Amino acid sequence: MVDAPIPGAVVIAAPASGNGKTTVATGLMAALAAGGRTVAPFKVGPDFIDPTFHGLATGRPGRNLDANLQGAARIAPLYAHGSAGADVSVIEGVMGLFDGRITHLAPDGVSGFGSTAHVAGEIGAPVLLVVDARGHSQSVAALVRGYATFAPGTHIAGVILNQIGSDRHTAILSDACESVGVPVIGAVPRDLELSVPSRHLGLMTPDALAEAQRSIAAMGHAMASHVDIDAVQRLAATYVEGRTWRADTDVEDATVVVSGDVEGDSERPVIAIAKGPAFGFLYAEWVEMLLARGASIAWFDPRSDPLPESANALFLPGGYPEEHAAELEANIGTREQIRGAIDRGLPVYAECGGYAYLGRSLDGHAMVGVVAERFEFSRRLTLGYRDAVAITSSPMFEAGERVVGHEFHRTSAVMGEDNEAPGHAAAWGWRDTTAGTPVREGHVTQSIHGSYLHVHPAGAPSLVSRLVQAGQNFRLGG
Repeated sequence: MVDAPIPGAVVIAAPASGNGKTTVATGLMAALAAGGRTVAPFKVGPDFIDPTFHGLATGRPGRNLDANLQGAARIAPLYAHGSAGADVSVIEGVMGLFDGRITHLAPDGVSGFGSTAHVAGEIGAPVLLVVDARGHSQSVAALVRGYATFAPGTHIAGVILNQIGSDRHTAILSDACESVGVPVIGAVPRDLELSVPSRHLGLMTPDALAEAQRSIAAMGHAMASHVDIDAVQRLAATYVEGRTWRADTDVEDATVVVSGDVEGDSERPVIAIAKGPAFGFLYAEWVEMLLARGASIAWFDPRSDPLPESANALFLPGGYPEEHAAELEANIGTREQIRGAIDRGLPVYAECGGYAYLGRSLDGHAMVGVVAERFEFSRRLTLGYRDAVAITSSPMFEAGERVVGHEFHRTSAVMGEDNEAPGHAAAWGWRDTTAGTPVREGHVTQSIHGSYLHVHPAGAPSLVSRLVQAGQNFRLGG
């Protein structure tokens, strides 16, 4: 049995992207919270941005459920952990209900691995299907029936109609849905002009943050006015059995144990973590796992703050450094501090935007300069899961270790004419599934592991332990 009662959940899904599931999911979270309920928010997949909105709507950390990055066996335990203390959970899906990794089938044999349907099945939660009603009449019944019967393990408990044109439109579509056994529990008019706040959170200035909060409040009001919130609460259910994930005990393949007495704060290695809009892509479990493995954390914003003097290791998450390159360049003191500390052997783990910050330049702005790459922004978005193998040993990974990571960036790393530099070795290798060609990516030195890959710590607990151990070794002068 799990450690504590698990609150019920509803999964907000859609036939495809663009039907309004982010607006509905975030609005439902806000409406439930405004009604006095404690809401645990989740997002299916690797996305960092929607969970930020979810956190604003609920006052709790937005968390991800991603079978690819975390492993399917961890979905239910991570759900149980993240929902502890809540009255209800709302899980926003990703893409269309059954869309996942094409090369991997979920246990039901029909949906993609890591799809919304897959995750809903892992925790036994019902699905509310958001349907963009524009252009639909009685034929919506065929769509709803198809989704409700496509995979026997997926329970479509209700429909929320979005972009409704009139009361008559609502009545026609409601009758059609109910004729195939699926009730309509909400109908959101199209003239509300609801909009998701800027999804480019690198632009989240205080004014933009205030605007985001106003938008989320408007979404919440709209859902409270046009969706049966009590019905959402009644439909919420989970059938999770087994253990709850815990940051201090989930060490299945974390074979590294931090040495030395770390019971007192003065004995703990200090991991400096970059924060702020340039480095905001951080899964909630990172902090929990670092603390559980004996580290202390010192936060700093590289745009304006110095590197903490106490730092024994440095973690540079992803984010939008390209939107703040001028500020990062202007903080010469911090760049010099980081470069000097790395020269003395400070261990560094950097993902995506953090990797770019270590480069010679970013869109022509000088960066830390401890790796030879320069980084250039482009309109081309690189994204997708990668089945990666470590090419070079580093303090964080042994050569030959495998992880599933995720890329999401518009910058590219550019080397010199020979595409190499003294002391440079690639971090990861994988095979491009489209072209079938091998890819070498990232930069490893004796103390640095920098790469475009985002790795979820619950799916790679050894990484967390090794980062803490590397910090402890640096602290002890080892």
